[in-house]
Amino acid sequence: MSSKIPRGVQLHTETKTTGDNVTRKNVAPKVLKGLSTRYGKQAGLKEQNQHLMATNEELQKNLSETQERVAELELQYSDIETENVEVKKNLRDCHVLLVVANIDPVVGERVGEAARQDEDKRKEVMSVSTNLLDELKVFRDSASQQRARLEEIQSKVTDITKAREHMKQEREDFSQNAAELEQALKEAEALLL
Repeated sequence: MSSKIPRGVQLHTETKTTGDNVTRKNVAPKVLKGLSTRYGKQAGLKEQNQHLMATNEELQKNLSETQERVAELELQYSDIETENVEVKKNLRDCHVLLVVANIDPVVGERVGEAARQDEDKRKEVMSVSTNLLDELKVFRDSASQQRARLEEIQSKVTDITKAREHMKQEREDFSQNAAELEQALKEAEALLL
């Protein structure tokens, strides 16, 4: 019918006005103080839980975004590697054909000057290919960093999940303690009445 806190306050007030028993004066304030402290702790735990849940949601969002970005980067990396392999193969094939046949690719005739020009072009192409390989290495390093960051985020999510489970257990323990305290209060009130 009435809540525990107002009833306790009422008991405390009655004890003060009637001045019957000194023991009642000492018991009621301690019980109220214990309840107040427990409610404060519960509110703190609730606030901490809400903060952890908000942090967890933010981390989950960041994790999803990072996973999507890593997947995109890995796909790009795979495409570039495939393209690079094909370009290298074509370059080798073309180079072999030009060197062996000493053929000018534009005119189609065998000429020494055209072969020298082709060699210069081949060197230029090889330089571009080397630059592309360097860019691929930078990209691979970036992908590795992203993967490491992803693993770190996954570790944090695991830690938050463990903390949430611990908090849940503390809440259950608190609820059990509150139930026991309420039972003790009822027994104390029964004794006082």
